This record gives sequence, structure tokens and C-alpha cells, in this order.
Amino acid sequence: MMVIMLEPVEIVAGRLQLRPPQAAEAREAYQMLIDPDVQMWNPVEDIASEADAAAWLDRTGDWGTTGKANFTIFDTAGTYLGNIALRGMHAFHGTATIGYRIAPWARGQGVATDALVAVSRWGFGALDLHRIELRHAVPNAGSCRVAEKAGYVCEGVLRQGYRTPDGKRHDEHLHALVRADQGTP
Repeated sequence: MMVIMLEPVEIVAGRLQLRPPQAAEAREAYQMLIDPDVQMWNPVEDIASEADAAAWLDRTGDWGTTGKANFTIFDTAGTYLGNIALRGMHAFHGTATIGYRIAPWARGQGVATDALVAVSRWGFGALDLHRIELRHAVPNAGSCRVAEKAGYVCEGVLRQGYRTPDGKRHDEHLHALVRADQGTP
């Protein structure tokens, strides 16, 4: 598989600043990761303390070993708002998947949509991606709204593609954004 090699970058997108994660963000990241909505729809395994969150941030901040472009989302005042990541990048096909977690104190403010647009544009431009996919469990209506607001088209339903921590299976929506959707060839 032709994997895209990554060098960490920072993205300034209007009111948002995105940069690779750092262990210094552990307190805020831990508070986000233990939130019931994050636990339901986008959990991180084995996070039982701020120390676990710091170790997770260290791992995800090292782009050279993860093959993922992980970003912490901040506002211009430096408030931690969440994280977003491009993963599963394939150079030959020009494809990737994207996912995000938004801290409870930042929800309902357009943070997820703005971060999704910014990282998608970066992926199409800097990484020469052609298609980015976003999947979410059908009951996660908030993620559906975010995807649609960011221009991601719902292409179909993946039957029972997601399992919540309580063991229940859910269908998933498959959304995608293609570079042509952004007005670039």
C-alpha cells in the first residue's frame, strides 16, 4: 500500500487553530474523552486518567509513527475544543477517512464543521487527496448535520457497521467529499 508520508503542520482557519496533539493538553482531553457522547460515538480505549490521556496525546501527536494527521482544535484564545484526524491515507488512490471529537463545552458552535472544512481543504491541497470519507452511526444525528454542512454527501448506509461500547450494533452513514466538490480539479 502506498501510504502518504506526513510532516506535522499547523492550520489556522479563521477562529480555529489546529496543531498536532501534545501531552500538555491532557486535562482538557481527558474531560472530553470521558464525556458520555464521546464515549458512545467515538471512544478511545483504555483512558482511565489524565495520565492515560497524556500518553494518548503523545502517541497521536507523533505523525511519523501513526500514519495519521491528528490535530487538536483550539480557538484563538487557546481554549481546547476537540480533535480531528485524517487516517487511512492511501497515496495511489488519493483517499482517506476523517473523524473528530468535540468537547462538550464547544458543541453547537460550528467548531466541528469549521475544523472539518479546514482539514479537508488541507488534505486536498497539501496531501493531494481526491476523496475523503466520513462515517458515523446513524443515530448520531449531530455528526450527520456536521458532515452535510461541510459539503460531505451521504452516499449510503453501511448496515450494522458500528458497534457501541454497550455492544449494540448500528447502521452507519457513509459521507464523502471529493476534490471536485471543492471546485478543484
